[in-house]
Amino acid sequence: MSSLAASSDVTFAHTVRAEWVKFRSLRSTWYALACLLAVGLGITALTMDHVGQEYAAMTAAERRDWDPTSLSLRSHLVAQLVIGALGTLVVTSEYATGLIRTSLIATPSRHRVLAAKLVVTAGVAVVVSQALMFAAFFIGQGLLAAQGVPNAGLGDPGVLSAVAGAGLYLSAIGLLAVGLGTITRATAGAFATLVGIVFLVPSLAPLFPSWLQWLLDFWPGAGATAIVATVPDPAYPHPWLNFAGMCLGVAAVLAAAFVVLRRRDV
Repeated sequence: MSSLAASSDVTFAHTVRAEWVKFRSLRSTWYALACLLAVGLGITALTMDHVGQEYAAMTAAERRDWDPTSLSLRSHLVAQLVIGALGTLVVTSEYATGLIRTSLIATPSRHRVLAAKLVVTAGVAVVVSQALMFAAFFIGQGLLAAQGVPNAGLGDPGVLSAVAGAGLYLSAIGLLAVGLGTITRATAGAFATLVGIVFLVPSLAPLFPSWLQWLLDFWPGAGATAIVATVPDPAYPHPWLNFAGMCLGVAAVLAAAFVVLRRRDV
């Protein structure tokens, strides 16, 4: 009876706190975060190094489509893999060590455990992703200014939403990775699936039948990442709608993860 009473005293806040302790106690967490910042900012610095020469060779028409904001945020393409690996490890590291059994004994309500993992992942992903994208923006614009190339400021039209949108996109990828990790229970399998989703499927777009082409507008890729641009793309006139469609897809994967975790044996 006392054990039941003790179990009922465990609130969702306690579960979130326990997941946060596990999250920050993993060495792989800090390696992934350090890699995310190093790779993201390193790619920004490298890709912006010779932009001045490219701009000088552009035609007048190409200069009208010049989007310095989007250029400085290109590192999100690689950063999504790093944050995806981080989201995957939130779940799969426990399966690899067997700690998942202990977690579910301590908190028999399985959906609460997964929900707590999502809360922790979302909180960390939003903070880190936004910090990375804002840092990438400022570094990129500083390098453009040093080369005498037109650059942007946060107060310019559409810039703030583009930078914040890039961070939100990365956060959504992190949550998608948690769902994939829960479904596959293996780091390699979840990460391979994520790579297939964000890179392989869009590259196979020309092979898709015409009635399926619309799906790619809401897939992680060109449609969903149109939010990082300040120059409107005629193919994606409502980029936030495309991003919202991608988020619905992520929600569907997470719903499947809740069902799978509830029904199968650990």
